[in-house]
Amino acid sequence: MIDPVLNLIDRTGAAAPWILLLLFVDSSALILWRLEAMSRKGIEGTVLGTLVMPYCTGIGNLIFVGVMVRHYGAGAEVMTNCLVNNATNLTLLIGLPTIFWGMSVLPAGKAKRKELQEHRVNRLSLSLTITAALFFSGCVWALALDGKLGRGDGIALIALFLFWQCMQVVEVMKLNVLKSQSLPERLWLDFLILLVSGFVMAVSLEGLVNWLASIEEGFFSAGRLGWLSGWLLVLPNAAMAMWYGWKRKPDVVYSSQVGDGHICIPLCLGVFAVFQEMPMPKGFAVSMGIVVGAAAAHLACVVIAGRLTKPMGGVLIVAYIYFLCAGLIE
Repeated sequence: MIDPVLNLIDRTGAAAPWILLLLFVDSSALILWRLEAMSRKGIEGTVLGTLVMPYCTGIGNLIFVGVMVRHYGAGAEVMTNCLVNNATNLTLLIGLPTIFWGMSVLPAGKAKRKELQEHRVNRLSLSLTITAALFFSGCVWALALDGKLGRGDGIALIALFLFWQCMQVVEVMKLNVLKSQSLPERLWLDFLILLVSGFVMAVSLEGLVNWLASIEEGFFSAGRLGWLSGWLLVLPNAAMAMWYGWKRKPDVVYSSQVGDGHICIPLCLGVFAVFQEMPMPKGFAVSMGIVVGAAAAHLACVVIAGRLTKPMGGVLIVAYIYFLCAGLIE
């Protein structure tokens, strides 16, 4: 279904990359619009951030893995894509909202008992989500000590992710029972719109990857495919982080960025490794160290203080700059 659409776009000549980029932006905007609508219907807070948003914002990374398996098989570029995604989420996209609006998962001022209890539950859920990110990243680091991820490693990573998702579904069901609530009846319509948006995104991503892979020299070329795709796919996350930061919903900012990282590490890496052996790119240890270090810092801040300070937001941004320098300056 994708190839006929791409053939039509290719006929536009030099305008094709811009059309593909426009389709990606439009499909991402449509996904974010429906996510906001779902939050108004009662799917909010940590539930929205850990169970719904990651699939919607991470679908691009899964599509990228599918394209690489199908056409190119560049495992190092897939790993780079995932590292760029997770490092950006955990440093820049949490650091910026922290500097602008603050990032506290505890209620401001004197809160009612019910509101305080809800915030405590969200804090515990967020702590578990960050712990999972730390655990997943550590597992990938350990499995890649031999310089590659093989089929057995991939199966293990996918199994870890599925176990984690089962835990999340159970938590949502428990929360619904405790609150005597159910999911909105017309939720299927939102998921249908998300499915259509996902198809449009798949078309645009495959076309953009094909275009970049055909360029041999320069910064915008096949040699930077992992970095460029990582930055492109993190754009919906950036919009979400700034939007919910501005709306003073730090729990959604936090859980959406951390939860999106679960799609890349371990799911995307696991899926690719099942089909093809994945060698580690240059600078893997440094990049993974930044991801693990950022996750550990977030866990400490949430558990001990219940918030990130603005100076800590600045530290996260500096860490991201170091990540860029370590990976791009050779």
